[in-house]
Amino acid sequence: MTSRSFPAVPMQQLRIVYMGTPDFAVEPLRRLLDHGCQVVGVVTMPDKPVGRHQHTLTASPVKAFALSRGLPVLQPEKLKSPEFLEALEALHADLQIVVAFRMLPEVVWAMPPRGTFNLHAALLPQYRGAAPINWAIIHGEKRTGVTTFFLDHDIDTGLIIDSAETPISEDDNVETVHDRLMDIGADLVVRTVERIAEGQPLGTPQAELMPGTPLRHAPKIFKDDCRIDWHQGVRGVHNFVRGLSPVPAAWTTLHAAGRPEQVLKIYRTTVEECPVAEPAGTLVSDNRTSLKVACPPTGYLHLHELQLAGKRRMQVSEFLNGFRPAEGDKLE
Repeated sequence: MTSRSFPAVPMQQLRIVYMGTPDFAVEPLRRLLDHGCQVVGVVTMPDKPVGRHQHTLTASPVKAFALSRGLPVLQPEKLKSPEFLEALEALHADLQIVVAFRMLPEVVWAMPPRGTFNLHAALLPQYRGAAPINWAIIHGEKRTGVTTFFLDHDIDTGLIIDSAETPISEDDNVETVHDRLMDIGADLVVRTVERIAEGQPLGTPQAELMPGTPLRHAPKIFKDDCRIDWHQGVRGVHNFVRGLSPVPAAWTTLHAAGRPEQVLKIYRTTVEECPVAEPAGTLVSDNRTSLKVACPPTGYLHLHELQLAGKRRMQVSEFLNGFRPAEGDKLE
């Protein structure tokens, strides 16, 4: 596909349909409205049942914000239903914007004359998929970013419009990077609408951006994917914990003398790089404020925040008030 161009118009004249669901999608919508953009409708997920008996329905963050601004909201169960398609077409959108929503069928993304673009939380073509922030941190990347691109037939492969970068520090986790990308992404969405409104040719094929570079993907993460492998080296384990904190959280199994096996979630760690002789997963502690895990041969992983199954999240000093590691205790 070649680049796309459109007649120039003031961006405030574009009729925009916005699609999104979680908190990450609220800020771009807010920025569009603050810039005077004409958002003629918002599409989000149906209200979600919550509570013990699933009797209470809760609106998505995007729906709650849209209603607070008086915007029309559509909540289709099925994106190909005739009722939804008729309602969407009746909005006469010039442009559709997708931020953290669902995979759209072609009949939806091809509807507006200026197309549909998506905001992706990675520097495409790297980290295509459902969990780009997690996997970038897990792989120890030093930078990440956000990308806007036109939707196409294949997931996350369309023509790239624009992007913005941010560094990933040693102390960053999913939460801190997510919040930074939410802010950067909101600005990028507005900038992308401005570029589309200006009518300049847009879109760079992703294959042109990283020729010959192996691509890393970002598939959805399940519970079993979050189990720590203590044999991957201290830096690898540290990145794994950061890349899953605070949600869904990296976990391991605590094997301690006189106790049943227990699942332990780990949220915050630091690295001590040094030669290590103990077996992987061995616990080393001063029984007061320090608890570290052997990750041979490259070092120890110091644990700072953790949570035993059925207990609350706590600092390691609190954890050690009720747990004294003995010789042979380990995580695996």
